[in-house]
Amino acid sequence: MSRHYCTIAPTHPVHGPYHDTEYGFPTEDERLLFERLSLEIMQAGLSWEIVLKKRKNLNKAFNHFRPAKVAAYGAADIRRLLADAGIIRNQLKIKAIIHNAGVVLSLRQSHGGFAAWLAAHRMEGRRKRSKSEWVKLFRKTFKFTGGEITGEFLMSIGILPGPHWAGCGVYKRLHNQP
Repeated sequence: MSRHYCTIAPTHPVHGPYHDTEYGFPTEDERLLFERLSLEIMQAGLSWEIVLKKRKNLNKAFNHFRPAKVAAYGAADIRRLLADAGIIRNQLKIKAIIHNAGVVLSLRQSHGGFAAWLAAHRMEGRRKRSKSEWVKLFRKTFKFTGGEITGEFLMSIGILPGPHWAGCGVYKRLHNQP
């Protein structure tokens, strides 16, 4: 992107609300974490605006991204999703989201949840994990999580730096600056 998201999004009718209230804001809400990861997967190869415009339909189609519901999806659900014109209909992405819902459930057993798993892996030794280390971990753990998807997901939840530039009002709010 030639211009920073912070210069484009604030006054935009679709990007503005996401930029101003969600992008870069830390969360431990498992449903929201799973939704964000799933939306980043859906965005691959498309514009973020398309995903934001379809977000309401995606939430409805994927049971509001409740991991236990999505993990239980079978062949009939996949056919239903592929026939839903209100969402992004890509079989590989849909199957990855269903698989990843099962991974999120397994993280409840192994770490106490998705947020706890993220917290447990924030550090690599005595330093913060780099983007490339996160990408390697995500590729090992989840499906359809390459460098861009993983990086944007982690920026969207405040783990990796970069979602807002220093002159942005949201940056100032996130960093408690006047």
